[in-house]
Amino acid sequence: MKDIIVAKRDGVARVTLNRPAARNAVTLAMWRELADIFSRFADDRDVRAVVLAGEGKDFSVGADISEFDSIRDDKQQSADYEVAVDACSGAIAALGKPVVAAISGYCLGGGCHLALACDFRFGDRTAIIGIPSAKLSIVYGVRSVQRLLALTGIANAKRILYSADRYPAEQAMSMGLIDEIHDDASLAAERFLERLADNAPLSIAGAKYMLNGLSTGAGGLDLAVAQQLVDVASDSEDFREGRRAFAEKRAPRFRGE
Repeated sequence: MKDIIVAKRDGVARVTLNRPAARNAVTLAMWRELADIFSRFADDRDVRAVVLAGEGKDFSVGADISEFDSIRDDKQQSADYEVAVDACSGAIAALGKPVVAAISGYCLGGGCHLALACDFRFGDRTAIIGIPSAKLSIVYGVRSVQRLLALTGIANAKRILYSADRYPAEQAMSMGLIDEIHDDASLAAERFLERLADNAPLSIAGAKYMLNGLSTGAGGLDLAVAQQLVDVASDSEDFREGRRAFAEKRAPRFRGE
Protein backbone atom coordinates (compact mmCIF):
# COMPACT_ATOMS: atom_id res chain seq x y z
CA MET A 1 0.00 0.00 0.00
CA LYS A 2 1.37 3.40 -0.99
CA ASP A 3 1.96 5.92 1.78
CA ILE A 4 1.02 8.77 -0.58
CA ILE A 5 -1.70 8.61 -3.23
CA VAL A 6 -1.98 11.07 -6.12
CA ALA A 7 -5.14 11.42 -8.20
CA LYS A 8 -6.05 14.00 -10.86
CA ARG A 9 -9.43 15.23 -12.11
CA ASP A 10 -10.50 18.31 -14.06
CA GLY A 11 -7.21 20.12 -13.49
CA VAL A 12 -7.14 19.50 -9.73
CA ALA A 13 -4.67 17.03 -8.22
CA ARG A 14 -5.44 15.39 -4.89
CA VAL A 15 -2.45 14.31 -2.79
CA THR A 16 -3.47 12.04 0.08
CA LEU A 17 -1.32 10.98 3.03
CA ASN A 18 -2.23 7.31 3.26
CA ARG A 19 -1.22 5.92 6.66
CA PRO A 20 -4.55 6.08 8.50
CA ALA A 21 -3.55 3.41 11.02
CA ALA A 22 -0.68 5.71 12.09
CA ARG A 23 -2.91 8.82 11.83
CA ASN A 24 -0.92 9.74 8.73
CA ALA A 25 2.35 10.28 10.56
CA VAL A 26 4.95 11.40 8.02
CA THR A 27 8.10 9.31 7.61
CA LEU A 28 11.40 10.63 6.28
CA ALA A 29 10.72 8.78 3.02
CA MET A 30 7.35 10.54 2.77
CA TRP A 31 8.87 14.00 3.28
CA ARG A 32 11.18 13.27 0.36
CA GLU A 33 8.44 11.81 -1.81
CA LEU A 34 6.14 14.79 -1.18
CA ALA A 35 8.93 17.15 -2.25
CA ASP A 36 9.30 15.19 -5.51
CA ILE A 37 5.54 15.11 -6.13
CA PHE A 38 5.05 18.85 -5.72
CA SER A 39 8.18 19.64 -7.72
CA ARG A 40 6.84 17.56 -10.63
CA PHE A 41 3.51 19.39 -10.53
CA ALA A 42 5.32 22.55 -11.58
CA ASP A 43 5.73 21.24 -15.15
CA ASP A 44 2.49 19.24 -15.29
CA ARG A 45 0.06 21.12 -17.57
CA ASP A 46 -2.76 18.81 -16.44
CA VAL A 47 -2.47 20.13 -12.87
CA ARG A 48 -3.78 23.63 -12.26
CA ALA A 49 -4.34 23.31 -8.48
CA VAL A 50 -3.77 20.83 -5.63
CA VAL A 51 -5.64 19.53 -2.59
CA LEU A 52 -3.50 18.04 0.19
CA ALA A 53 -5.44 15.78 2.56
CA GLY A 54 -5.15 12.80 4.90
CA GLU A 55 -6.83 9.43 4.54
CA GLY A 56 -9.28 8.55 7.30
CA LYS A 57 -10.12 10.72 10.29
CA ASP A 58 -6.91 12.77 10.53
CA PHE A 59 -4.89 15.08 8.32
CA SER A 60 -1.61 14.17 10.02
CA VAL A 61 -0.30 13.87 13.58
CA GLY A 62 3.07 15.05 12.27
CA ALA A 63 6.47 13.46 11.85
CA ASP A 64 6.72 9.75 12.64
CA ILE A 65 8.54 10.00 15.97
CA SER A 66 9.00 6.22 16.11
CA GLU A 67 11.81 6.67 13.53
CA PHE A 68 13.67 9.35 15.45
CA ASP A 69 16.00 7.03 17.36
CA SER A 70 17.50 5.87 14.10
CA ILE A 71 17.22 8.93 11.83
CA ARG A 72 17.18 11.95 14.16
CA ASP A 73 19.31 10.96 17.11
CA ASP A 74 21.91 13.75 17.12
CA LYS A 75 22.66 17.24 15.79
CA GLN A 76 23.84 16.10 12.35
CA GLN A 77 20.95 13.71 11.81
CA SER A 78 18.52 16.40 12.95
CA ALA A 79 20.04 18.87 10.48
CA ASP A 80 19.73 16.34 7.65
CA TYR A 81 16.14 15.62 8.63
CA GLU A 82 15.27 19.33 8.60
CA VAL A 83 16.74 19.64 5.12
CA ALA A 84 14.24 17.03 3.91
CA VAL A 85 11.35 18.69 5.77
CA ASP A 86 12.20 22.15 4.43
CA ALA A 87 12.59 20.77 0.90
CA CYS A 88 9.07 19.38 1.18
CA SER A 89 7.43 22.55 2.48
CA GLY A 90 9.53 24.58 0.07
CA ALA A 91 8.25 22.57 -2.90
CA ILE A 92 4.66 23.15 -1.78
CA ALA A 93 5.16 26.88 -1.21
CA ALA A 94 7.15 27.35 -4.43
CA LEU A 95 4.61 25.62 -6.65
CA GLY A 96 3.13 28.39 -8.78
CA LYS A 97 -0.35 26.88 -8.47
CA PRO A 98 -2.89 27.18 -5.63
CA VAL A 99 -2.72 24.51 -2.93
CA VAL A 100 -5.35 23.90 -0.25
CA ALA A 101 -4.85 21.74 2.83
CA ALA A 102 -8.13 19.95 3.64
CA ILE A 103 -7.94 19.32 7.38
CA SER A 104 -9.89 16.79 9.41
CA GLY A 105 -9.00 15.60 12.88
CA TYR A 106 -5.45 16.05 14.06
CA CYS A 107 -3.11 18.44 12.23
CA LEU A 108 -0.13 18.52 14.57
CA GLY A 109 3.58 19.32 14.37
CA GLY A 110 4.82 18.19 10.98
CA GLY A 111 1.21 18.03 9.79
CA CYS A 112 0.85 21.70 10.66
CA HIS A 113 4.16 22.29 8.90
CA LEU A 114 2.61 20.89 5.70
CA ALA A 115 -0.59 22.89 6.12
CA LEU A 116 1.30 26.15 6.71
CA ALA A 117 3.11 25.71 3.38
CA CYS A 118 -0.21 25.57 1.52
CA ASP A 119 -1.97 28.68 0.23
CA PHE A 120 -5.19 27.97 2.12
CA ARG A 121 -6.33 25.74 4.98
CA PHE A 122 -9.92 24.48 4.95
CA GLY A 123 -11.00 22.55 8.04
CA ASP A 124 -14.02 20.60 9.12
CA ARG A 125 -15.45 20.77 12.63
CA THR A 126 -13.29 17.88 13.85
CA ALA A 127 -10.05 19.74 13.02
CA ILE A 128 -7.55 20.16 15.86
CA ILE A 129 -4.34 22.06 15.14
CA GLY A 130 -1.21 22.43 17.22
CA ILE A 131 2.59 22.42 17.26
CA PRO A 132 3.88 20.28 20.17
CA SER A 133 7.58 21.04 19.61
CA ALA A 134 7.95 22.54 23.12
CA LYS A 135 6.96 19.15 24.56
CA LEU A 136 9.69 17.39 22.54
CA SER A 137 12.53 19.92 22.92
CA ILE A 138 12.42 20.64 19.19
CA VAL A 139 12.87 24.13 17.76
CA TYR A 140 10.50 24.59 14.83
CA GLY A 141 12.33 25.44 11.58
CA VAL A 142 12.83 29.04 10.48
CA ARG A 143 10.73 28.81 7.32
CA SER A 144 7.78 27.32 9.15
CA VAL A 145 8.05 29.92 11.91
CA GLN A 146 8.02 32.62 9.21
CA ARG A 147 4.85 31.16 7.71
CA LEU A 148 3.24 30.80 11.13
CA LEU A 149 4.07 34.41 11.99
CA ALA A 150 2.71 35.69 8.69
CA LEU A 151 -0.60 33.88 9.23
CA THR A 152 -1.23 34.37 12.94
CA GLY A 153 0.71 37.46 14.08
CA ILE A 154 3.43 37.48 16.72
CA ALA A 155 1.27 37.08 19.85
CA ASN A 156 -0.57 34.02 18.53
CA ALA A 157 2.61 32.54 17.07
CA LYS A 158 4.29 32.79 20.47
CA ARG A 159 1.26 31.27 22.20
CA ILE A 160 1.19 28.36 19.75
CA LEU A 161 4.92 27.61 19.98
CA TYR A 162 5.42 28.26 23.70
CA SER A 163 2.35 26.39 24.92
CA ALA A 164 2.29 23.35 22.58
CA ASP A 165 -1.50 23.52 23.01
CA ARG A 166 -4.03 22.08 20.58
CA TYR A 167 -6.71 24.33 19.12
CA PRO A 168 -10.14 23.20 17.88
CA ALA A 169 -11.41 24.41 14.53
CA GLU A 170 -13.24 27.57 15.63
CA GLN A 171 -10.35 28.79 17.80
CA ALA A 172 -7.80 27.85 15.13
CA MET A 173 -9.72 29.96 12.61
CA SER A 174 -9.82 32.93 14.98
CA MET A 175 -6.02 32.67 15.29
CA GLY A 176 -5.42 32.49 11.53
CA LEU A 177 -4.51 28.80 11.35
CA ILE A 178 -7.67 27.90 9.39
CA ASP A 179 -9.23 30.05 6.66
CA GLU A 180 -12.64 28.39 6.33
CA ILE A 181 -14.67 25.72 8.15
CA HIS A 182 -16.92 23.35 6.18
CA ASP A 183 -18.84 20.17 6.87
CA ASP A 184 -16.71 18.52 4.18
CA ALA A 185 -13.36 20.30 3.90
CA SER A 186 -12.10 18.19 1.00
CA LEU A 187 -15.19 18.77 -1.12
CA ALA A 188 -15.13 22.50 -0.37
CA ALA A 189 -11.43 22.64 -1.29
CA GLU A 190 -12.01 20.86 -4.58
CA ARG A 191 -14.89 23.14 -5.56
CA PHE A 192 -12.89 26.23 -4.64
CA LEU A 193 -9.90 25.08 -6.68
CA GLU A 194 -12.04 24.14 -9.67
CA ARG A 195 -13.00 27.82 -9.83
CA LEU A 196 -9.40 28.99 -9.53
CA ALA A 197 -8.28 26.50 -12.17
CA ASP A 198 -10.15 28.53 -14.80
CA ASN A 199 -8.09 31.64 -14.06
CA ALA A 200 -4.80 32.63 -15.68
CA PRO A 201 -1.96 30.40 -14.38
CA LEU A 202 0.70 33.07 -14.95
CA SER A 203 -1.28 35.58 -12.88
CA ILE A 204 -1.63 33.14 -10.00
CA ALA A 205 2.03 32.08 -10.16
CA GLY A 206 3.19 35.70 -10.08
CA ALA A 207 0.87 36.67 -7.25
CA LYS A 208 1.85 33.62 -5.21
CA TYR A 209 5.56 34.28 -5.58
CA MET A 210 5.25 37.92 -4.58
CA LEU A 211 2.87 37.39 -1.67
CA ASN A 212 4.90 34.52 -0.22
CA GLY A 213 8.09 36.54 -0.51
CA LEU A 214 6.68 39.75 0.92
CA SER A 215 5.02 37.94 3.82
CA THR A 216 8.35 36.64 5.13
CA GLY A 217 9.81 40.10 5.69
CA ALA A 218 12.90 41.93 4.47
CA GLY A 219 14.91 40.01 1.90
CA GLY A 220 12.19 37.41 1.33
CA LEU A 221 11.37 38.62 -2.18
CA ASP A 222 13.79 38.60 -5.12
CA LEU A 223 12.67 41.70 -7.03
CA ALA A 224 14.37 40.54 -10.23
CA VAL A 225 12.43 37.28 -10.22
CA ALA A 226 9.22 39.14 -9.41
CA GLN A 227 9.75 41.49 -12.35
CA GLN A 228 10.49 38.54 -14.63
CA LEU A 229 7.13 37.00 -13.69
CA VAL A 230 5.41 40.31 -14.49
CA ASP A 231 7.20 40.48 -17.87
CA VAL A 232 6.43 36.88 -18.83
CA ALA A 233 2.72 37.38 -18.10
CA SER A 234 2.69 40.69 -20.01
CA ASP A 235 4.14 39.02 -23.11
CA SER A 236 2.07 35.83 -22.90
CA GLU A 237 -0.55 34.36 -25.18
CA ASP A 238 -2.78 34.11 -22.09
CA PHE A 239 -2.69 37.92 -21.76
CA ARG A 240 -3.75 38.25 -25.39
CA GLU A 241 -6.45 35.62 -24.86
CA GLY A 242 -7.72 37.50 -21.81
CA ARG A 243 -8.09 40.69 -23.85
CA ARG A 244 -9.80 38.86 -26.70
CA ALA A 245 -12.23 37.13 -24.33
CA PHE A 246 -13.05 40.42 -22.63
CA ALA A 247 -13.77 42.09 -25.96
CA GLU A 248 -15.82 39.09 -27.14
CA LYS A 249 -17.71 38.85 -23.82
CA ARG A 250 -16.84 35.18 -23.26
CA ALA A 251 -14.94 33.12 -20.69
CA PRO A 252 -11.17 33.06 -21.40
CA ARG A 253 -9.40 29.79 -22.17
CA PHE A 254 -6.03 30.06 -20.45
CA ARG A 255 -3.14 27.67 -21.17
CA GLY A 256 -0.39 28.98 -18.92
CA GLU A 257 1.75 30.21 -21.82
